[in-house]
Amino acid sequence: MSNIKLLYGTTNKAKITIMENAVGDLGIELISLNDLNCELPVIVENGKTPLENAEIKARAYYEAFHIPVFSCDSGLYFDELSDEEQPGIHVRRVGGKELSDEEMTEYYASLARKHGGKLTGRYRNAIYFILDEKSHYSSMDMSIATEPFILVSTPHPKRVEGFPLDSLSKDMKTGEYYYDLEEREVSSNVEEGLKDFFVNVLEEMC
Repeated sequence: MSNIKLLYGTTNKAKITIMENAVGDLGIELISLNDLNCELPVIVENGKTPLENAEIKARAYYEAFHIPVFSCDSGLYFDELSDEEQPGIHVRRVGGKELSDEEMTEYYASLARKHGGKLTGRYRNAIYFILDEKSHYSSMDMSIATEPFILVSTPHPKRVEGFPLDSLSKDMKTGEYYYDLEEREVSSNVEEGLKDFFVNVLEEMC
């Protein structure tokens, strides 16, 4: 199958760009929720993992529009934490409370302090693709996770609203704060993993 049109269940332009880069040479035409001139379903993302939430969204969009669709979701995980301690899909919500940027910075800084001053984290991504009623494909493989990073207990003085954890994040290779790096690229390995996912799916479809 050389050409296929897929709905990407998102309105996030940055995520759409990453996906377009990943599948651009696979004969896949992407459309997004922004391209649909109709009312979108209300979705309650009450899964316990990124993959469960990705499935919930994909099923809702497939039932609403009856076209091939995929959705993605992500969660934050640290090597040093127990399953009970993992932020997972609730990066900003702790103990049922939605944290402000300042509260998030303090919470994660204290979490790092509890584990010797640093944690090794990465964002685990999940994708769920529905071709038709019988053909479903999914992955939460490490190949579509971000590169690992170091989360430390002492925040960088720079702050960017909406991205509090960036002030606590250091590059794994250099040990430099992200904000002190001239350039950083965190999506290239994710794009390669997503491309491999769709290559395998297309091979199964043929």
